[in-house]
Amino acid sequence: MPSPRYETLDHTSEAGVIARGGTLAEAFANAAEGMYALILELDGVEERESREIAIEGASYESLLVDWLLELVFLTETEGLVFRRFEVAELSMERLRARVWGERFDPERHRTHNVMVKAVTQHLLEIAREDGGYRVQVLFDI
Repeated sequence: MPSPRYETLDHTSEAGVIARGGTLAEAFANAAEGMYALILELDGVEERESREIAIEGASYESLLVDWLLELVFLTETEGLVFRRFEVAELSMERLRARVWGERFDPERHRTHNVMVKAVTQHLLEIAREDGGYRVQVLFDI
C-alpha cells in the first residue's frame, strides 16, 4: 500500500505535517497541502484563483520554510486559501510554484479551528526515503 501524501503531527502548542513525494518538489507541494488540511476541509475549496510564487534561499530547509510562510502570508493578507500546489522548479537556491484556491468564505469553508501563525525550524527535517523524499515541518498555531 503506498504511503499517504501527508500526515499530521500534534506537538504541544504546535501542529505539523510529514509529507512525502517521489521528488522533493512533490514533497514540498504535499507539505503545503497538508498545512492547509490542518486549517480547513480542502474538499470545499474551489480553484477560482491562482498565484505564482518564486522564492530564493540558501538551502532546501530555508526554501521549505519560506515557501510555506509565503502561503501563510497570502492567506493573512489576501484571504486566500489553497487546495492545489504545483512546484515547477526546485533547486537548493530557488523554488518556483503555482497554487490554486479561492478567497476564504466562512459560509462555505469548514475550518478545523486551527490558524497557522508561523512555520518553525523546530524539528524541521528533509530526508531521502525509499522511493522519494520525506519532509517534516511544525507550525505555531
